[in-house]
Amino acid sequence: MVALPVTTWRKAKTPDAPAEPATGSGTAEGESLHVASRLHAFNRFELKYLVPVEQAADIRDELAERMDRDLNSPVGGYGVWSLYYDTPQLRFYWEKIEGLKFRRKLRIRHYGDLDGVTDESPVCVEIKQRVNRVTQKRRITLPYGVAQQLCDGRQMIEHSAKESAFVQEVLELVIRLNLQPTAITGYQREALVGRDADTGLRVTFDRRIRGRDRDFHFGTNNPENRFTVPPHMSVMEIKVNERTPHWITDLAARRNLNLIRVSKYVQSIETFGLAPRSVFHLGEADCPPPTPTNEPLPPQRPAHDAPRKAGAQ
Repeated sequence: MVALPVTTWRKAKTPDAPAEPATGSGTAEGESLHVASRLHAFNRFELKYLVPVEQAADIRDELAERMDRDLNSPVGGYGVWSLYYDTPQLRFYWEKIEGLKFRRKLRIRHYGDLDGVTDESPVCVEIKQRVNRVTQKRRITLPYGVAQQLCDGRQMIEHSAKESAFVQEVLELVIRLNLQPTAITGYQREALVGRDADTGLRVTFDRRIRGRDRDFHFGTNNPENRFTVPPHMSVMEIKVNERTPHWITDLAARRNLNLIRVSKYVQSIETFGLAPRSVFHLGEADCPPPTPTNEPLPPQRPAHDAPRKAGAQ
């Protein structure tokens, strides 16, 4: 496995955004090393599994014995909404389908509920790219109105010297490729982070995965979202900086979890008929709901376990 650059950990300044590992990129003259920039970047490997919601709750409870709940992840999780940009010919979609070893996606991401989103609400403009087997993310936190000015208005925005290269890259992509809003995805996420020797490990559980192919403003009233993954299924992702701990792979093997190739963006594109369905598509026929049985219900858990379980109901 290819070793990744050593990463340092800094907590994001955006209150709604969960903390992520960030790689340092140098500091401007006179700038303190302890001052977090609006710009963050990190590399990692990702493993994805499709898991029934109830099983995901049990897995999460088992992981909680060796991991901590992300401080930004309350009981029940938090909303993650992403607006993806693509060319009129869906270039980014086809690069994913064709498995290009280097590919990119541009998106605006909002953490939390969409009620009351305004131009001042913090969002992340993010470039997610794949280099061989490594996922790289670079993003900048901006007010929503400023992010729209950059990505939709195709206008230069105020930025610091450290942010210049990233902002220029976003603007160049939008103009050169004629990028436009293409799909919105949304889901409820619960996150756990590693402790002690497993610092850098992050496991997320995404459920109620849905989206839409219109009404692209985050503040749209009563948008028509629909499920893009069957609602009784969730996506479990294991994210590591370098290598997956052996006890995680043992857990996956013991629970018969199978790696899947799934992209929430691709799933939305194909669900709404914007492109033919591919090997990445998950349909209801592929994920039938559990068949009801007359077997007695399992014993109730002690009351002190109820709050942890409630988040996956």
